[in-house]
Amino acid sequence: MAKVKSSKAKQQHFKATVSPKPKPTYNKELEIRSTFQELLIYIIFLIDLCILTFGMVSSNMYYLNKVIATLFLETSVPGEDRTNFKSISTVTEFWKFMEGPLLEGLYSDSWYNAEVLYQLKNTSRIYYENVLLGVPRVRQLKVRNNSCIVYPKFQSLMDECFDRYTVKNEDRSDFGPRQVPEWRYSPSTSSLKHWGVFGVYDNGGYMFTLPESKTEAKKKITFLKLNSWITRGTRVIFIDFSLYNTNVNLFCIIRLVAEFPAIGGVLTSWNFYSVKLLRYVTHFDYFIASCEIIFCIFIINFIVQEIKKMKEYKYAYFKSFWNLLELLLLSLSILAISVNIFRTSQAYHLLGQLLEKTQEYPDFYFLACWQIRYNDMVAVNIFFAWIKIFKFISFNKTMSQLSTTLSHCIKDIIGFAIMFFIIFFAYAQLGYFVFGSQVDDFSTFENSIFTQFRIVLGDFNFANIEEANWVLGPTYFITFIFFVFFVLLNMFLAIINDAYSEVKTDYSIGRRPESELANQIKTRYTKTMEKLKLKKPQTEGQKAKEKDTAFQPRRDFDEKEIESASQMKKWKERLEQKYYSSETPDAYRPVTQQEFRDRAREGIAPCQHKIKQSNEKDFCYKNMTDVQAKDSRKQPDIHIQASQPYFTV
Repeated sequence: MAKVKSSKAKQQHFKATVSPKPKPTYNKELEIRSTFQELLIYIIFLIDLCILTFGMVSSNMYYLNKVIATLFLETSVPGEDRTNFKSISTVTEFWKFMEGPLLEGLYSDSWYNAEVLYQLKNTSRIYYENVLLGVPRVRQLKVRNNSCIVYPKFQSLMDECFDRYTVKNEDRSDFGPRQVPEWRYSPSTSSLKHWGVFGVYDNGGYMFTLPESKTEAKKKITFLKLNSWITRGTRVIFIDFSLYNTNVNLFCIIRLVAEFPAIGGVLTSWNFYSVKLLRYVTHFDYFIASCEIIFCIFIINFIVQEIKKMKEYKYAYFKSFWNLLELLLLSLSILAISVNIFRTSQAYHLLGQLLEKTQEYPDFYFLACWQIRYNDMVAVNIFFAWIKIFKFISFNKTMSQLSTTLSHCIKDIIGFAIMFFIIFFAYAQLGYFVFGSQVDDFSTFENSIFTQFRIVLGDFNFANIEEANWVLGPTYFITFIFFVFFVLLNMFLAIINDAYSEVKTDYSIGRRPESELANQIKTRYTKTMEKLKLKKPQTEGQKAKEKDTAFQPRRDFDEKEIESASQMKKWKERLEQKYYSSETPDAYRPVTQQEFRDRAREGIAPCQHKIKQSNEKDFCYKNMTDVQAKDSRKQPDIHIQASQPYFTV
């Protein structure tokens, strides 16, 4: 027994001599400082991203597209019909465009006084400043005969049937003069597909290139026209060529599309892509390259931080909206970096090969598509990067009210959105089925949806639907305006307004969530202004007065203070009856926020400060009762029970 006691005594003596491991404590100052540092780092990251983004684009891209589009889309065929590419509606007009505006625009070799400007192999200069790279290419896709079924009773009138274009219906057999390559099918060399109005088209087809000489090109087009290169099975023709302007270091990739639908006629569309494939040429380009490297360093740092947060919080990490937004930003950034590396490597790898073959068509469309995708990713990325700013500026009163209002009414908005879109889509289907065959704005279900949004904004042509159906047209318009514009949209505004009023009322009585970061910024700003002698330093008396009159919520409450919270609602209701009279209903005037705030400060703030400084609660309660009695003598209609002070929970 003595040994057991001695061993226990030794253990107790060891525990007493060894100091216990200190428990981790919460350091508010450290959290504020880290949040402030995170804000500064993110501002630097956002500035770097903006420089990188604006360095990719310029106004020259728009003007280059506009100039080239004016030349090839709006130049008319000489003659009385004044046909241009936009107005083509028949096969005959298409051939006129090929022989006229297309060749005139592509082959511009001399100055206005017929002086030859360039003595090079490829002498074609569009608008004298844009070099035609290689030669243009014309490509068509066809569908085979009997790709659709003819109704038996009409087989005596028509024994041929050419369906719309699909890969299954595509015709790949040779036709016309067999010894000429223009009538032979060439397989697809790229996985990129073109999304047209009437279908999604493959990259293969029957194709030919135009010669470097304008005379030879015109002879070739005439030969194809006379030998019926365009047939009844033709569904689309692509005219592709590329330009380079060395003055602004921009490539312009042009694609003119003429679709020949199964219903007959011709529908034209076009793509003009001005891209900067040679990225690093000037000193500013190398500055943008350094910004790209800094951007990659930021992304790596953010990835490490988010991995640490995931390990620390585990599943709770994914419950935060800002964490999910951070993951979205990192995913888009990584994807944009990957696409940029791939596009840059492909551009430098293929550019030399494409420029060496001056008598062939250089396919820059592949590089242009990847550049456009990269621009889209960066645009979406910088959009969400700006949205993340709300995470750091929520300490501002206005921003805090906005975020709190949205969080208060999000459930009501979701319920309203379900009801709204049920009615909205019902009207969209009604408009599509009734007016779709006659009005362009309702020609598809998607167009019908967008048209209804335009109606809400006031952009709508009522005469078109009235002409399409003089009964259902006005009925559709009037009922849509009434239910959607006057009822549903006003309900939406009422939900937002009601939530905002509640939040503003809570803020006015001191329920505003305090932000330590805001206080820290305000304190540092004041000290800096005082050091720079731009602001007079406050005296101790002013600071004490501000502290006494400040109306701020407390975090340490007793039971009596918590019970007094229910009395504030009754107090507010009685204050709102200040000017109310049952005999004269028009005399009602609700209490203003300023009156309510002044009343609260008059009766509560001094008591709150005294309770905080000492235990003089009974004295404070007595003062509160005296204030109420004084007010009741002035205004006998108001009876305020405030024997206990109220503090916001």
